Amino acid sequence: MEQQEPVFNVPKVILGLVLAMGLIHAGRVCLLGDRADFDLIEQFAFVPARLTLLFDPQGVARALREIALRGGDDIRIAALFFDDGSFQPWTLLTYAFLHADWLHYGLNSIWLLAFGAPVARRFGVMRFLALFFVTALSGILVHYMLHHFDPKPVIGASASVSGAMGAALRFVFQPGAPLGRALAMGRDEELAYRPPALPLGQCLRDRRVLTFIMFWFAMNFIFGIAAQPLGLSDGSVAWEAHVGGFLGGLLLFSWFDPKPRDFMYSVPPYP
Repeated sequence: MEQQEPVFNVPKVILGLVLAMGLIHAGRVCLLGDRADFDLIEQFAFVPARLTLLFDPQGVARALREIALRGGDDIRIAALFFDDGSFQPWTLLTYAFLHADWLHYGLNSIWLLAFGAPVARRFGVMRFLALFFVTALSGILVHYMLHHFDPKPVIGASASVSGAMGAALRFVFQPGAPLGRALAMGRDEELAYRPPALPLGQCLRDRRVLTFIMFWFAMNFIFGIAAQPLGLSDGSVAWEAHVGGFLGGLLLFSWFDPKPRDFMYSVPPYP
């Protein structure tokens, strides 16, 4: 009797990341009080101004004075996140495992399942984890470049999810791996990583890739400036981090992509 394939065959590394982020958020919601949860955010979220404090303390002091003059909640946030004035280097990565609410977590998980799955099948566990962390870093550094003195914490896996989207564009439109099949979660998943990847220059000249990139940038920009005013998010959206992660996945793809000969031993030939 032929063994039936599961309807969803998501790579274990993707399920592991989704589960880990979900357990972290569930633990915060169910086990921690407000003060303990804030202490956790303080220790593991990325705060741009804390990094700037290492080399421009006078600039941070001026920025804090301006915040104080404006009044409002920003000065309270600044005071809480600058209680000891230290920079936690691990926050450059740990911020990606924290989320503002279940909606934030859910959206990131859905997009990671959709775009991370074909990339994880192509890269394997260790290469995909490397991509996840490198694009988390590239995303937060782009955000930092534009928000040196911002005292507000940044959290969420959106930069890494965007990195998976950028990486997927390098091969999912190739012959033999049309976008629909490449993103499928069933028994055809091998098709997602058989074709050679497009060289970067050729990728950026492909009409389908360019259409996706323009749509993606437009949606991120619109959502970034409109989410809070429209009540879709309680806090501002760090769309710059999304851009940094996306560009990291698109431009650094070859760092993580297995060599063509590796596929010869792991994937059966075309029927």
